[in-house]
Amino acid sequence: MRSRIAPVIGALLVSAVVVSAADWPQWRGPNRDGVSVETGLLKAWPKGGPKLAWKVENPKAVGTGYGSPAVVGDKLFILGGDGAKKTAKEFCTCLNTKDGSKVWQTPLATSGGNFLDGWGGGPRSTPTVDGDLVFVLGAMGDLTCMTAADGKVKWAKNLIKDLQGPNPKIWWGHSESPLVDGDLVVVTPGGKGGMTALDKKTGKVVWVCSDIKDDPGYSSIIPTDVGGVRQYVQQTMASGVGVRATDGKLLWKVGASGRRTAVIPTPVVADGYAFFTAGYGFGSECFKLEKDGDGTTATSAYPKTTGLINKQGGVVRFGDKLYGHSEGGGGGWVCFDFKKGGDPVWKEKGVGGMGSISAADGMLYCFAEQDGTCALVKATDKGYEEVSRFKIPSASTLRPRQGKVWAHPVIANGKLYLRDYEKLFAFDVSGK
Repeated sequence: MRSRIAPVIGALLVSAVVVSAADWPQWRGPNRDGVSVETGLLKAWPKGGPKLAWKVENPKAVGTGYGSPAVVGDKLFILGGDGAKKTAKEFCTCLNTKDGSKVWQTPLATSGGNFLDGWGGGPRSTPTVDGDLVFVLGAMGDLTCMTAADGKVKWAKNLIKDLQGPNPKIWWGHSESPLVDGDLVVVTPGGKGGMTALDKKTGKVVWVCSDIKDDPGYSSIIPTDVGGVRQYVQQTMASGVGVRATDGKLLWKVGASGRRTAVIPTPVVADGYAFFTAGYGFGSECFKLEKDGDGTTATSAYPKTTGLINKQGGVVRFGDKLYGHSEGGGGGWVCFDFKKGGDPVWKEKGVGGMGSISAADGMLYCFAEQDGTCALVKATDKGYEEVSRFKIPSASTLRPRQGKVWAHPVIANGKLYLRDYEKLFAFDVSGK
């Protein structure tokens, strides 16, 4: 009996990808909030930036796209396409984090359809790693489940063809990164598909919240518990919503006006509050979530404000303060009060122009979309305190002019990963 069980246990250990605290297994990190829990990282970088551990500049390796990588242990997962047009064929690549060498690469089913490719073809989202499975979403809504060990496809669905999502005439492609929560994988097809939960092992639909009916935005779902009520918070093209995890019931819907053009940032959900921000003049709004029977209510925490207008790049939270870029008042990087709103606590041009943001070990990593400059900034409400900055070694040669450096920084296991379309760079920020 002992000799028969041991090989089975060994096989399970080999096939499953075990997640550690320092990993970045999905969009915006372990908690989908843009913050790494890793400590002991460099508090300042050498002149010229941290040491380059490795780089991958071959378009056939990383591929074209704007999605960030997911990192678990010695494996990195990233989505790419084989060209800069919307007809680009998509694939998922697994790289070794030690040297950037390819472990496997799997072609994905790529649906045709309408989206504006003047900004560049290729996938926009980040893979989600859950044990021995990886879930990815392509630019035209192709949702695929594959094995982490070798990239074998387990099942695939399309948000438009299979899950009743709309096919807009003008858009920038699906950018949502799938949420895996327990036995479910949850996405936002929009329209009749509203928010949809599928069995993560089979792809079978478990429930559909069709009461939303909004077009999908470019945001990703955040899970939270309010008084024991598990729910999924999302930002669509028209509103902020909360959906009960057990059955897909729409619990609340807020802010049903003012959003337009492109609604991109992922909500910030913490301490019973749900914060939403979007660009093109929308601003920010925040709601207090409270249990109400077997549901939840959402009550405005403060008047809608233009103190923080995050068009893209997201915001991160430290305590009661949010940090990110705001396009309001001429634009700049800001510190903003999460639960009180109003004007920014401080504002500074900083690294320049819009950009994405991630955080780790009390520091902000601000990544400028115009030229790929990354700044290391203290997360403090006392003012903008930039410690170091550097520019990525080389810029994309394939990215169309309208496209920018849009992939968010990833901090995992002592490395900082920065992407510019078909190029991926890994820097040593371990502090060792």
